[in-house]
Amino acid sequence: MMKLTLGPIAYHWAADTRRDFYARIADEAPVDEVYLGEVICSKRAPFHEPDLPGTIERLQRAGKTVVLSSLAEVMLKRERRATEDLMSMEWPEIEINNAAGLYARGNRPHRIGPFMNAYNEATIAWMARQGATHVCLPTEMPAPAIAVAARAAGELGIGIEVQVFGRAPLAVSARCYHARAHGRTKDNCRFVCEDDADGMPLFTRNEQPILRVNGIQTQSESYVDLLPETGQLAADGVTHLRLMPQDVDMVGVASAFRKVLNEEQAPDEAETSLREICRGRPFSNGFYYGEAGYRRIAMATPA
Repeated sequence: MMKLTLGPIAYHWAADTRRDFYARIADEAPVDEVYLGEVICSKRAPFHEPDLPGTIERLQRAGKTVVLSSLAEVMLKRERRATEDLMSMEWPEIEINNAAGLYARGNRPHRIGPFMNAYNEATIAWMARQGATHVCLPTEMPAPAIAVAARAAGELGIGIEVQVFGRAPLAVSARCYHARAHGRTKDNCRFVCEDDADGMPLFTRNEQPILRVNGIQTQSESYVDLLPETGQLAADGVTHLRLMPQDVDMVGVASAFRKVLNEEQAPDEAETSLREICRGRPFSNGFYYGEAGYRRIAMATPA
């Protein structure tokens, strides 16, 4: 049976919001594994790190596997130190999102996150030799490449994970456009990103929404939705499906995917529920079909 996972929160949610979110995930969400930790901006980490022990304990008490995720970008000395400290841990499991973490971890067991760009079977084999037990593929991989990667991972005896819901993580930058858009510098941002719980919309010159900005990260405007494709992903050998937290009812999102995985509900019915939960936000699956990422390929969606 494929496992359903919840990725790390990408946004700067308030501490109370995070605590309430993970309490509900622990008590109500039908997910198997939960990734925790600050992945985007190290300046945010002090706001929620004090809550990590309690969050980990509550999730594990509810039967969830907990994995700690590392920063996607490591530039400063304090970020290197924090990464080294994380990589020194033997428990819980660690997901590495940056080469600095890979270097610090050495050959000890670890997971590979989507920012490490495991685009092909040769890279996955190399990562496995370095101690990787699990790889989350980049969101922009098309179906044939996912199938090849999953087959290679299966032969190596490691897990393979694909993001099936949430905004696509497209890029991270050394600069913080979120701060710059508000006339502030990265060092004096005053955490303006907290005002955008689902990312800051970015529009084209003719006022069409095109991207979301989340601190130093650029995301897709649309939510990746591969609910109709879960059957094919399972057939191709994918072992884990990742849901990325968004400012919607994530328990409802997880329940929609779980019902399809358990064959308790038809994909088209679950897709209708998912659209209601996401309140009109656009869905996309273009990357999966080798098309522009923002596209929704009609033949893959219910009539």
